[in-house]
Amino acid sequence: MNMEAKRSALVVGATGFIGAELVKLLCNSEEYELVKMIVRRPGTYSHPKIEVLVRDFDKIMQEDIGEVQDVFCCLGTTIKKAGSREAFQKVDFEYPRTIAALAKKQKVEHFIIITAIGANEKSWSHYNRVKGMIESELIALDFPRLSILRPSLLTGNREEFRLGEKVGEIILKMLNPVLVGSARKYRSISGEQVAFAMKAIALHSKEQKVTIYTSDEIAKFSPL
Repeated sequence: MNMEAKRSALVVGATGFIGAELVKLLCNSEEYELVKMIVRRPGTYSHPKIEVLVRDFDKIMQEDIGEVQDVFCCLGTTIKKAGSREAFQKVDFEYPRTIAALAKKQKVEHFIIITAIGANEKSWSHYNRVKGMIESELIALDFPRLSILRPSLLTGNREEFRLGEKVGEIILKMLNPVLVGSARKYRSISGEQVAFAMKAIALHSKEQKVTIYTSDEIAKFSPL
């Protein structure tokens, strides 16, 4: 793979907590000449590298993916915010699965997605089970490169206030110093660090077809 050539990317979930930060990083990167965004609602995006596609996620088509090398999937919600288990599963499983299948047909080189530290399709937790299900689906698609980021609790400023996560953030920040060895993967991590890592991973040549990164490994890519 020629990493010197200018690259193009598609960011799905580009207006979210991590996606918005990732778009900024890609636009400010010399390596990327085009940053496509699929969004559900029009907005003001003023960078010359950005191409915005306003789409209903239930009606995304193959041509919407375009000729890009890297697809970054930053879609994610919670059961509470989505309103039901079914609505949550649509955002965290069905939409990523559809986009990945279209990306595969478009011969995308690298698919990069955020799941969660507890992702396991056999988990008792519906949240973790859905995260594990999408991982399995993506692995089965057999991309040339697939990178899965499994952060622990995410910290940072979200548009919506999540009391449970804010309390967890405070507790984990206190516990982070004592989470050592194999427990380091449970350390909290900021959304900005995850976005930085996604960009770095896309530009970091790897031999493995499938690579899974936990919080401690994600943090190594970030100077933050």
